Amino acid sequence: MQPPAPVAEEKPRPAILGPVRVLVALVAVATFAITGYGWHGVDALVSDIERIDNLSLGGGRDGAVDILLVGVDSRTDAHGDPLSDDERAMLHAGDEVGTNTDTIVLIRVPNDGSSATAISIPRDSYVDIPEFGKGKINSAYGATKETERLELLNQGVSESAAEDRSTQAGRKALISSVANLTGITVDHYAEVSLLGFVLLTDAVGGVEVCLTDAVDEWMSGADFPAGVQKLNGPQALSFVRQRHDLPRGDLDRIVRQQVFMAQLVSQMLSAGTLGNPGRLQQLSDAVGRTVVLDEDWDVLAFLRQLRDLSAGQVRFETIPVADLNGMTAYGEAVVKVEPKTVKKYVASLVGEQGANEPAVLPASVTVDVYNSSGVAGLAGQVSEALTGKGFRPGEIGNWTGETALASTVVAADADDPKAAAVAEALGGLPVRTDAAVLPGAIGVVLASDYSGPGSSAAGVFDFSETAAATATPVPPAPPIAAGNTGPKCVN
Repeated sequence: MQPPAPVAEEKPRPAILGPVRVLVALVAVATFAITGYGWHGVDALVSDIERIDNLSLGGGRDGAVDILLVGVDSRTDAHGDPLSDDERAMLHAGDEVGTNTDTIVLIRVPNDGSSATAISIPRDSYVDIPEFGKGKINSAYGATKETERLELLNQGVSESAAEDRSTQAGRKALISSVANLTGITVDHYAEVSLLGFVLLTDAVGGVEVCLTDAVDEWMSGADFPAGVQKLNGPQALSFVRQRHDLPRGDLDRIVRQQVFMAQLVSQMLSAGTLGNPGRLQQLSDAVGRTVVLDEDWDVLAFLRQLRDLSAGQVRFETIPVADLNGMTAYGEAVVKVEPKTVKKYVASLVGEQGANEPAVLPASVTVDVYNSSGVAGLAGQVSEALTGKGFRPGEIGNWTGETALASTVVAADADDPKAAAVAEALGGLPVRTDAAVLPGAIGVVLASDYSGPGSSAAGVFDFSETAAATATPVPPAPPIAAGNTGPKCVN
């Protein structure tokens, strides 16, 4: 069985790396909040926002509003009007047309509006994409849209209708991909263009940032000294889009985005912005021109929920990464993530029942792997896959007992949480008790039915594609709060 072809990755373009558009979306939420009680023109603000429908969204039935905020690399504004020549020059935007979603943030706001948690998803996260199989999450929107557009054109659908319908298909694919990865049903959708980030930054009079070291990186245009400094919109764009020459690449870029958002939200919720009609008008203009929301979102009701939100109650998180330097069987560099680990982590952030149960650290578990499948080398491949997930390798060899009919995890106690962790890592294998296994020891017996990580059937799903010595797991970083005093210094 051949694995599905990978979703084609867009070609890198030095001028625009696109990681920051979603910053403006989070800021838009804060903008709605402050204008809701600080400016009487909120009705006009809401009426100017472009709306989209038919996105198959949830309804906030789980006690919170979950918002997917997406940054789109676009040469048009939210209403489809082309950017001016001056705006394109300011953004270093070329003539290439595409739909890249290089920054994706899921924000959860409890129904009482008392707090907000923004969860960043790395753009290269290797996930399941509807209709395509495995691919980078930032390709879900664009690849689905282009495939659907070409099919519609071949059916005789007009260019404009094909554009509209394929765009909706792309949005739905991204929403589904995020939901499948995080376990969170998306209730509302916000999409923001590149221009919006610059306009909102300038609307608050620039934003302070702090660098631990000076940077000069031509691809992003980031050229800044070390220390605290205030950046205008175009400068801030370079600051948050840099990922080359950073120790952790895209993850360090996400940290930059988060500290920048934290400082921007803090400034937007300050008395200086609330009391300045000119600043509020700039914010209104920026939101109206660059933000797209789903049709069913009652923004005025949402504003009332956020009335008591303070900067200190806005925090920023990043999903855990299993391998920062992953590689597929096709030679594509990816960030590998474990959906079950991500779901558990997100559940702990949003306070779902069972999220506080003690977790087993893979590094504390040694796993012996035995081959009863007749497939040469399978035990070694599965052991490597487990090591790539953080488990410690144990004995590797052939099973000496009767030929196993089904793959299992074996332990002295079938309720051993370590056995459950290994079973989960291998795709949900059953756990059985074996009197010959010492207490605390964990073994895996592989039968001919095995198709999980390390098997040929797993294909591009296989974590053994990354050698254990090069796997780069990244634990979740400490949260960043918007209420901190001054900007946090970062790489």
